[in-house]
Amino acid sequence: METATRIRTLSLAASVIAISLLHYLTPLQLPYLHDIFQRLYYLPIILSGLWFGFRGGLFCSLFVSILYAPHILYQWGGHPGMEMEKYLEILLYNTVGIVTGMLSQRERERTGELQKSSRELTESYRKLQKQSTETIIIEEQLRRAEKLSTLGEMASVLAHEIRNPLSSIRGTAEILRDDYLPDNPKHEFIDIQIRETERLNRVVEEFLHMARQQPMAMKPCRVQDELETIVTLVMNDARKRQVALQLQPNAVAMIVMADSEKLRQAFLNIIINALQATPEGGRITISTALDQHAFCEIRFCDSGPGIEKAVLDRIFEPFFTTKPDGTGLGLAITKNIIENHKGTLLVESEAGNGTTVTIRLPLLLADSGEAT
Repeated sequence: METATRIRTLSLAASVIAISLLHYLTPLQLPYLHDIFQRLYYLPIILSGLWFGFRGGLFCSLFVSILYAPHILYQWGGHPGMEMEKYLEILLYNTVGIVTGMLSQRERERTGELQKSSRELTESYRKLQKQSTETIIIEEQLRRAEKLSTLGEMASVLAHEIRNPLSSIRGTAEILRDDYLPDNPKHEFIDIQIRETERLNRVVEEFLHMARQQPMAMKPCRVQDELETIVTLVMNDARKRQVALQLQPNAVAMIVMADSEKLRQAFLNIIINALQATPEGGRITISTALDQHAFCEIRFCDSGPGIEKAVLDRIFEPFFTTKPDGTGLGLAITKNIIENHKGTLLVESEAGNGTTVTIRLPLLLADSGEAT
C-alpha cells in the first residue's frame, strides 16, 4: 500500500513538473500550445483528488499554482488581458482540486461505511448461524434426554418383570442340561437357550445403565494412564484377533476432571468396537493431542472396512446395531458418558477407509513431561 502511494505521488509530481517545463520552454508565439498545456494541469489535479481525497486535490492544485504563477508573471506580464485569464485559470485549478477531493473523500468514507456494515452483517450472520447450530444441538440433546427419561421410567418395571424370570429360566435350563450328554441334540438346544438368556440379560443391564443416570465421582484423571489401563485389558484379545493395537505416547501430560471408571468404560466400548470391526492383520492406533481450545483430544483410528453413510447417521440410536449379537446400546452409552463430562464424541468414516472416533474433553491441566 505504501509503495503504491509513493508511486502515485511521484507520478503526479513528475507530470506537474513536466507540464510546467513545457510552459517555460515553449515560445509565447505559440499560444495555442500554451492553451493545451494549461488544460493538461487538470489531469494530475483530478487524479490527485480521486486518489488522495480532499487534501490530495488541494495540495496538488496549490503545487500547480506555485509552479504556474511565475510563468504568468514573467512571461505573460506584458499582456494584462491574458494575465487575468491565467489567474482565473489558477482559481479554477484550486476549485476543481477541492471539489474533486471532497467528492472522492466522501465516496471513500461512504465505501468504508458500507464495508463496515458488510463486515458487521457478516459477523451477525456468523453469530446467528452459530446460535442456530447450538439451538439444533440443544434440541437434539433435549430429545435424547426425553427419550432417556422415558427409558428410565420403563427401567424400574423391566428390572423386576424381566431380570427375575430370566434368572429362573437360566437356572432351570442349566439343571435340564445336566440330564443330557453333550452329543444329544437337546443338550445343544439348551445351550442355545442359556446363551440367548445371557444375551437378553446383558441387554437389560445395558438398558438400565443407559436409562438411569448414575452419580459420578469426579476427580482429576490422567488420560494417558486411563488409556494404558484399557489397552492392557484388551491386548490379549487383540493378539488373538491378530490386530496390532498401538497407544502412541504424548510428551504432554493431559489431566481432565472425570469419573475414571465411566471414562474407562467409554474408552473400552470404542476399542472393543474397533477390534470387532478390524480384520486380521489390521491396526488400531490410539493417540492424544492438545487442541487450541484447551481440550484434550483422544483419537481411535482403525483400518477396518469403515461405515456406510446411512449407517453412520444412526450409530448413536439406542438399539440400532449391525452386529448379529449386538445390543445397539454400546455407542449410545459411550456418547452419554462423554457428554456428561462436557465433552464431544465424533465418528468419521467412509466405506473401505477405516473409522476414526474422536473424543474431546475439557482440559484441567497440561504439563510437559511427567504429571505431578
